Amino acid sequence: MQKRILSPVFIRKYRESLVHDEKSNATIEKYMHDIRTFSEFAQTQNITKELTLAYKNMLLKNYAVTSANSMLAALNSFLQFAGWHDAKVKQFKVQKKAYCKAEKELTKQEYMRLIDAAEKKSVRLSLVIQTICCLGIRVSELACITVEALQNGEAVVSCKGKTRTILIVSALRKKLLKYVRSKGIKMGPVFVTKNGRPLNRCNIWREMKGLGCDAHVLSEKIFPHNLRHLFARTFYAMEKDIANLADILGHSSINTTRIYIITTGAEHRRKMERLQLIS
Repeated sequence: MQKRILSPVFIRKYRESLVHDEKSNATIEKYMHDIRTFSEFAQTQNITKELTLAYKNMLLKNYAVTSANSMLAALNSFLQFAGWHDAKVKQFKVQKKAYCKAEKELTKQEYMRLIDAAEKKSVRLSLVIQTICCLGIRVSELACITVEALQNGEAVVSCKGKTRTILIVSALRKKLLKYVRSKGIKMGPVFVTKNGRPLNRCNIWREMKGLGCDAHVLSEKIFPHNLRHLFARTFYAMEKDIANLADILGHSSINTTRIYIITTGAEHRRKMERLQLIS
């Protein structure tokens, strides 16, 4: 049998296939990072089931189970692309947790302290935090909050092959309109760098991490996606409507129920306004 080697050319072709399959940029970069990790492990060895099992054991010793499983998912995706199906491995079995660790859960009080701390350092950062949390969006979707969206009162977000409309609550809309006027931003994304490029995940993560001491919030709790979690918990505690929440967040796990419980835009807006996630 011909030796199966993980060459840079093959990895590049795999990346092209991910682009062709319209995977998100974040997914592509994550998969490519994981495949490079496997490539460093494999070196010039023949890609066999024995090798991938050895890699799986290495991951378990060096990574959390959830991280290891995500890396195995990337590996299996690559092996599927390569046609090396016999080398695919099963992920580690993990029992779903009924609750999250308290040290990871950002409370509303801590969120408000983050806003106050950010306000003293950067109005932009304060508004970024409030926008992500108030709308429940992914950090990658922040670029969809544009001047045009503010004028319309809603933003259209496309992510992971799905498109949804996000209603921008009035309190946030007023703050952001005031901000863009003060910065002379007349069109395009609201949150941009000095060079006019949309803020990215790294920019936001780094700036948020710097707020921990002043806000008296544990560093482990401070990351953009935790704001989305806070939105979800706050909404569900108020509405107890998981299907509607799935729609707002852009999830696709609840399908049949969703058909029967879709509310009007006005009702959705009333629910969003009552969350009071603006300082």
